Amino acid sequence: MASEEVQYTIVESPIGEFLAGTTSKGVCLFEFADRGGLQCIQARILKRYKMEMVEGKNELLNEVEKQAGEYFNGKRAEFDLPLDQKGTAFELSVWNELMKIPVGKTCSYGEMAERLGKPGAARAVGKANGANYIAVIVPCHRVIEASGELRGYGGGLWRKKWLLDHERKMVQERNRECVTGVFALS
Repeated sequence: MASEEVQYTIVESPIGEFLAGTTSKGVCLFEFADRGGLQCIQARILKRYKMEMVEGKNELLNEVEKQAGEYFNGKRAEFDLPLDQKGTAFELSVWNELMKIPVGKTCSYGEMAERLGKPGAARAVGKANGANYIAVIVPCHRVIEASGELRGYGGGLWRKKWLLDHERKMVQERNRECVTGVFALS
């Protein structure tokens, strides 16, 4: 019986290339390609998933590419993809909580810790965010300092700012379309 592998492909975006990877269970990787480079990312995947990364295509990778294109073109605010996340119980709880932050909104590290019933664990939340291998899809970019300042994004703060601005614009556009639609029906 052959061991399972992580199939991956490169996905282009306005903020750089991503390495997208899937297992038979779901998306396990959507990482900025320049975050350590291919060999570093392969080593992290091997350590966490105990699987080699092999370049290729499959239906799920095609869907990741499609939904990412829609997201970056402002046509999709949220992803609808099966995920295969491996981490500690705390990391998994943080990543689950990230998925609850609405598009166009932010949350502080301290607020995240409070939501998890772990007041004072803001640094641990930040560390768990850094261990998220599924950037954008699992929206760790939506977590900011309590002061409103941006901090701690593996893809670089300029990308975090771009993603937050992009999502705010999408929400504003959707709200404008809703208001226009309401008035058009009146």
